Amino acid sequence: MRNLIFSLAGLLVISFTACAQTPKTFTVTGKVTKATPGSYVYLETNAQPTRKLDSAKVNTDNTFTLTSNVADGGEVFILNVGGDQKMALLAEGGETLNVQADGYRMDGKTGQLGKAIVTGSKNMEYYEKLMALRTEMEAKVTNWNKQIAVATEKKDNKKIAQIEQEYQTAEQEVVNKVKAMLPAMGTSLASLFALNFINIDTDFAVYDEMAQRFEKENPNSPHAKSLIGRVARIKGVSVGAAAPEIALSDTTGTPVPLSSLRGKYVLVDFWASWCGPCRAENPNVVRMYNKFKDKGFAIYSVSLDKAKDSWTKAIRNDNLAWTHVSDLKFWQSAAAQQYGVQAIPATFLLDRNGKIIAKNLRGDALEQKLEEVLKGGQ
Repeated sequence: MRNLIFSLAGLLVISFTACAQTPKTFTVTGKVTKATPGSYVYLETNAQPTRKLDSAKVNTDNTFTLTSNVADGGEVFILNVGGDQKMALLAEGGETLNVQADGYRMDGKTGQLGKAIVTGSKNMEYYEKLMALRTEMEAKVTNWNKQIAVATEKKDNKKIAQIEQEYQTAEQEVVNKVKAMLPAMGTSLASLFALNFINIDTDFAVYDEMAQRFEKENPNSPHAKSLIGRVARIKGVSVGAAAPEIALSDTTGTPVPLSSLRGKYVLVDFWASWCGPCRAENPNVVRMYNKFKDKGFAIYSVSLDKAKDSWTKAIRNDNLAWTHVSDLKFWQSAAAQQYGVQAIPATFLLDRNGKIIAKNLRGDALEQKLEEVLKGGQ
């Protein structure tokens, strides 16, 4: 059975890191309905594992007040109001946020989920709207997956195709709604969170426009610098650009420059032994390699593995008989960062002169492109 997966990475997907900036302050006031007087509310980092940053004691009337620091450019925090119920706080400094929370994730007697509302800033207002879109979409996906399970049992491929089309339409509607909200969000934390709903590969212009706006209106934000840098890296590896040099070492420790394959059409393939979709695609890549290797086609695979044994074992098991390199630095791979790789598998097809002519081709699309450019080995 195939499952539909809404492509937003997670509940709190603004992976901001606080920088050494002059801190500002913000205040959180609130009431926790089911809190025990004398218990504490904790302000935590938005990371795994979380780390407690500050706390406030809950008063006898179940209210609390907490004032804490936030780095220049703003941060995303987690507010833990009952040891079980947590919520995101987007703070840039100077605001007073108000929290109304039940104090539990789920009521043990009724099975009802705890509710929490955070008000007091435009950031939180837009965040709540975005999360409402996400929640609505996830409910639809759950229902569609149930329908797919039934259709799969009945081998009703027509129904499955209909559901998948409904999903794609609904997903695009969410993206369109988020795009419509972006202009009013300005250069805020909420606007950066909103980008998680939008695919940078298919809507790069949205990212580019946002980066230009931050560069003009809020260039000192550490998060703006991160976005601007990411957009600049992707521009450097856009179709038509010269592929940046990669000179990582192969499995024997010997440096192998990407440019050493100049004169051939080269598929630069970012993958890893731990990446399920990569391994599933490998048989197709093997087939393409065997079909076109004598016609001027080569593959330069860059692994995001951390362990050499896992990397080399996957090469052997999947019969990947071409050039393999890695610095074994996982997502910190210099090549992955240089090429703006945010997810794998990721591919870049280069012409004989090292210019990027296509990106992220897989399956039939890759075969058709190779047929087109190689033309029987010409």
